[in-house]
Amino acid sequence: MTKTRVPQVTMGGMDISATCASPLISVAELHDALASARPPVLLDIRYRLPAFQPTGPSGPEEYAAGHLPGAHFIDLDRDLAGTPGSAGRHPLPDPEEFGAALRRAGVSAGRPVVVYDAGPALSAARAWWLLRWAGHPDVRVLDGGVTGWREAGLPLTAEVPDTELGDFKPVPGQLPTVDAGQAAELARTGLLLDARAGERYRGEVEPLDPRAGHIPGAVSAPTAENVTADGRFRTPAELTARFSALGAGEREVGVYCGSGVTAAHELLALAVAGFPGVLYPGSWSEWSANPENPAATGMLPG
Repeated sequence: MTKTRVPQVTMGGMDISATCASPLISVAELHDALASARPPVLLDIRYRLPAFQPTGPSGPEEYAAGHLPGAHFIDLDRDLAGTPGSAGRHPLPDPEEFGAALRRAGVSAGRPVVVYDAGPALSAARAWWLLRWAGHPDVRVLDGGVTGWREAGLPLTAEVPDTELGDFKPVPGQLPTVDAGQAAELARTGLLLDARAGERYRGEVEPLDPRAGHIPGAVSAPTAENVTADGRFRTPAELTARFSALGAGEREVGVYCGSGVTAAHELLALAVAGFPGVLYPGSWSEWSANPENPAATGMLPG
């Protein structure tokens, strides 16, 4: 069988992971940046992920109750995903619709962007990955999100900013992806990480998708282990140690989750650790819907 070839993460011959010193920005750094001559565009990506938060306010409700001053709300289901179907629950968005939503929020090619959510970055990472996939060179995630902003004593507002006119036009494909067949091959010849909770990986529960279990050969690597109890990312050294122990650095790395959302969080953590990785956008929601795809349960031996 031919070995899966994973595209390099480049844009115009340049590694776009190197265009920012870190994919994360601290609350203090963001506060200073907002007061600078070239402030970033702020995007609020709060979203209630059913697998993590079955009940509670929706993203729009949280935004309306209070957000970072100047932030525009971006809806994950509407703006950061296509229509659910055979490609999964959160397929990649239509580039034209995605670009239009970003431009209304003021996103331009030459202006930095900072995305945030309530704190752990489970949904903000999706926006970070999509913007980089679409070719934006300067995107960072607020480490700690709204929770960290509040804890620093900084204000929130209910005032909705005016619609802005950005000029960003997505050029899809600037970060690599794999399809179901390539993901299966990565599980055999490389390292395929399953970013879901351990009980879903093991097949003990499945609250959202057609079947329980995981892609045969995939390794369990829950996103919850990327962050500390306060919702901030672990240090680069800690994340490097985590992913090195799983085999990153020795093999090509792919990531999937339930529907391609929290897998972006894993890719963000890998980027903090200095490891490249590829996304399987359809993830388990696509894989498990095809009865011809096998489902493994339990843990990998050894």
